[in-house]
Amino acid sequence: MSKGLHFQGVRIAHGTTALLSVDTVVAPGEVLTVMGPSGSGKSTLLNLVMGGLAPSFQTTGCISLDGRDLTGVPPEARHIGILYQDPLLFPHLDVASNLAFGLPRGCSRAARREMVADALKQINLDGFGPRDPSTLSGGQAARVALMRTLLSRPCALLLDEPFSKLDTELRAQMRELVFGRARDAAIPVVLVTHDEADAAAAGGEVIRLD
Repeated sequence: MSKGLHFQGVRIAHGTTALLSVDTVVAPGEVLTVMGPSGSGKSTLLNLVMGGLAPSFQTTGCISLDGRDLTGVPPEARHIGILYQDPLLFPHLDVASNLAFGLPRGCSRAARREMVADALKQINLDGFGPRDPSTLSGGQAARVALMRTLLSRPCALLLDEPFSKLDTELRAQMRELVFGRARDAAIPVVLVTHDEADAAAAGGEVIRLD
């Protein structure tokens, strides 16, 4: 099977209520946008991909990532990154340690320091390593959260309305940064949003849930 995130006959229901149906492929570097009102099943789909869907939901079909069937694979073994509305940085760690948390194990301490310094430069936060996350602006914290996720080298990226709390200018900057990074890394992306501008910026297929 080809690279990317494959949804084959995926159906999700809750009791007698059918929530959504997805049959598509998200190619490496492309974005699938899922739109709909609250309660329509958008975040439920992300939970299914992550492997954390509550047992009260019924599902059929298959989700595979780069040819690997995810059925029964525990969340930590799926190698999927996710960004939420809030950056969710660790408050007890400085910015550098937050980024280092995303690095694969096995690197030397010197190599980890170098990778963190390079990551900070890439998101225009050079020198911010010792900072307390609580001192960051919303846009700065969002960039750190994104880079921490990318440093973990995910095979796919899920976005649960990560731009919704940013002002208009920051929102445009973060869209460009997130989608650009995903293209460069050839990572398939699933974006959940209420915002038509998010969907337009993503530029891929759009699924609208009633």
